[in-house]
Amino acid sequence: MTVPARRQSTSPIWSANPRLLRDSVPAALPLWREAFAAVEFSFLPFTPIFHGIGAPRGDGAAVIVVPGFTGTDGYLAPMRGWLRRIGYRARPSRIGHNADCLERLGGRLIGTLEETAGETGRKVHLVGHSLGGMLSRGVACLRPDLIASVTTMGSPIRGVRSHPLVMRMAEAVRRRVIEQDDAREPACFSGDCHCDLVRAVQSTFPDEVPQLAIFTRRDGVVAWRYTRLHDPARNREVPGTHSGLAANPLAYYHLARFLKRHPSPALGPETAP
Repeated sequence: MTVPARRQSTSPIWSANPRLLRDSVPAALPLWREAFAAVEFSFLPFTPIFHGIGAPRGDGAAVIVVPGFTGTDGYLAPMRGWLRRIGYRARPSRIGHNADCLERLGGRLIGTLEETAGETGRKVHLVGHSLGGMLSRGVACLRPDLIASVTTMGSPIRGVRSHPLVMRMAEAVRRRVIEQDDAREPACFSGDCHCDLVRAVQSTFPDEVPQLAIFTRRDGVVAWRYTRLHDPARNREVPGTHSGLAANPLAYYHLARFLKRHPSPALGPETAP
């Protein structure tokens, strides 16, 4: 896997929130609402959109779906199946358990991205749920030459404002990562880490990569105001829970329309296999 040097930019880094992931503050959120995510996943197969009814057809492009914090590719199987039904080549991220060093996670995702782009000869769409969206954005900054678009679902784009329990879980992951690999800096798995992935997340997102943010005001994990992009035209609000965004029929509809509007181009000569 080859990760090119990150592009330098003279543009301000997230002018509205330059600290981005470093700015981590607990938020009083209704975490109890997330229990309803089980109902959303159960209801999804009975919706028309899940069976492709009313969804714009895909063009055969590859879509990598990235799980959220503490999750694995397993819970995103319904989304991948749906993407295949509407005409896309859906792939798991193969990052493993999303509770590890962010640089390692990003490296695994780049490996999947490079392999997928090499197989298809086209740029690849990334769809990330929660922390998976932040990984996707970081990878898009590192390898924009391979990215067709990035869609985030409930991702803390403008800063980390999460339920205290979630932040305690993140701190536990940070301690475990440091204990297992004491060669890494103490700030690993935080916004103060100096690894390429975290720096990429905090850098200016490449203008040439289309992006969409799907969010819910009933989010019980991340403060919803921090899950939106600065450009209102690139945001789509849906009802439901944070966890249930991965099985939200309206989120699926918005995702299908967005992918249709941004076809995956062929790889450029400098990146083509």
